[in-house]
Amino acid sequence: MTAHEREAASADGGRSTEEERAAEEERAVDQALALVGHQPRAGHRPPEGPGATPSKPPPSSPVSPPSAVSPPSSSPSSAAAAAAAAAAAASASAGPESRPDSGLTPSSPARSAQTPGAAMPSAPAPSSPAPVVSPLAAPAPAVDSASSRSHGASSADRPASSPHAHLTGSTAWHAARALAESLGRAAPLAAHRLPLDRALGHVLAEAVVALTDLPSFDTSAMDGWAVAGPGPWTVKEGEGLLAGRGSTEPLPDGQASRIATGARLPADATAVIRSEHAHCDEAKRLLYAGREVVQGQDIRPRGQECRSGDELLPAGTVVTPPVLGLAAAAGYDALVAVPRPRVDVFVLGDELLTSGLPYDGLIRDALGPMLAPWLRALGAEVAEPRRLGDEAGALRQALVSSDADLILTTGGTAAGPVDHVHPVLAEIGADLLVDGVAVRPGHPMLLARLAEGGPCLVGLPGNPLAAVSGLLTLAEPLLRGIAGRPAQDRYRAPVPQEVHGHPHDTRLIPVVHREDSVVPLHYNGPAMLRGIAAADGLAVVPPGGVRSGTEVEILDLPWASASPWTEGCFT
Repeated sequence: MTAHEREAASADGGRSTEEERAAEEERAVDQALALVGHQPRAGHRPPEGPGATPSKPPPSSPVSPPSAVSPPSSSPSSAAAAAAAAAAAASASAGPESRPDSGLTPSSPARSAQTPGAAMPSAPAPSSPAPVVSPLAAPAPAVDSASSRSHGASSADRPASSPHAHLTGSTAWHAARALAESLGRAAPLAAHRLPLDRALGHVLAEAVVALTDLPSFDTSAMDGWAVAGPGPWTVKEGEGLLAGRGSTEPLPDGQASRIATGARLPADATAVIRSEHAHCDEAKRLLYAGREVVQGQDIRPRGQECRSGDELLPAGTVVTPPVLGLAAAAGYDALVAVPRPRVDVFVLGDELLTSGLPYDGLIRDALGPMLAPWLRALGAEVAEPRRLGDEAGALRQALVSSDADLILTTGGTAAGPVDHVHPVLAEIGADLLVDGVAVRPGHPMLLARLAEGGPCLVGLPGNPLAAVSGLLTLAEPLLRGIAGRPAQDRYRAPVPQEVHGHPHDTRLIPVVHREDSVVPLHYNGPAMLRGIAAADGLAVVPPGGVRSGTEVEILDLPWASASPWTEGCFT
């Protein structure tokens, strides 16, 4: 076999593997959702009038309500069991699973994909003056198993294998994201009618359809002269035609009338001559054109932009300032939109400070100040984060009393003596759909559905960058699904040099765009925020890493393309 044939065979094998993985992930998501009791929704629940509250779907609706969850049980529910099988199927194509206690870490030189004998770069110490950009994107210097506790720059290592887990093995990263989005889209969309001044940032639940032709009459596109027939033209007496005013009388052939931009064109007018292209002989009251006049020039004909009944914007469009302008021009006073998902954030950990410098083993809470504005940037309504400490009772009460669409917890997802998330979820009968994701950092994240019609819950690890990983892996696609927002187009960009990966798990690395490539950043360990603070995206590095010049999938950060009007609040 020639080198060319071997290369072609290798490429075919890679495509086949990728197709098989995609098929496995799709089957995994379908199986898990089917046994939770959801089908993908086909539409929204229309409002019953201005300001109407969302109504329940009719009995004949094929869409199950969000409360269709399994009842509490002392054993794993059927939904959780289905999710376990689905997760195992989805993860099989990604290779052997690595739990945090397996000894495989992103910084294990003996098990990395690095070339033997090559230098292993390491992240510089905080005091190092090294530049932000790291050419080799060194592996994370810390094991992810402690990330369920730390909200700051340091933490004590804790075992991460949970005896309360309902699932066996981690869910593949792509499968976890797909499941979260599908779960969000499974519930029927509510809809309410919002005045234009309150609709910014919401998602259209109904298409915007033209209520009239735009423009609704022939109008002048320029200040100048409306003329009829060939010139020279006799100037008609009077002040001329102004926007919103003026006679609708026909303009006789051979006559001209002054006209302003936006003014209604008189019947029988054949063209508009711009002021700078015409000369008026006041004595003879004759108008002469300075250049050739073409019939229809500088006229906006009726219906040029749209005809009555045309679809201007489809359902699912995010309402931006130009959308508001178009809706107003089309005659709308309000828009039918999806309410923003409501999110509660519960910050766990007795070691967290809310002000001042860390001291005596206490650390600053980095997640409380970060998560609320980040979630708002994803289009959610977020209550002020609540700090619950390490009290199981407080966590249980907060979960069962929440009326949010999504709950985020920070920390407590492992199996330490004060890691209460798993026991409390089991106690209240929640369905644990994802218990660990094959991604670094952020491996011990989880996704659950609370019983008795409760909201979804995303358990974020406590380490800051690990929490960001959980936010983008599970919370972002779930919120997108609940809100009916379209997914961003997936794109890939090359990395200029080799990027080390985890032996078995996907790795998310902060990057910054540089011309036609992305450059990985320093300080990308689970407990670090310095890298992500300088980043405009995250590179999705497959297990084993990638060679220089390889294209990797990029997750844009909400503020990477935010316009000034958003103040970072919408994507």
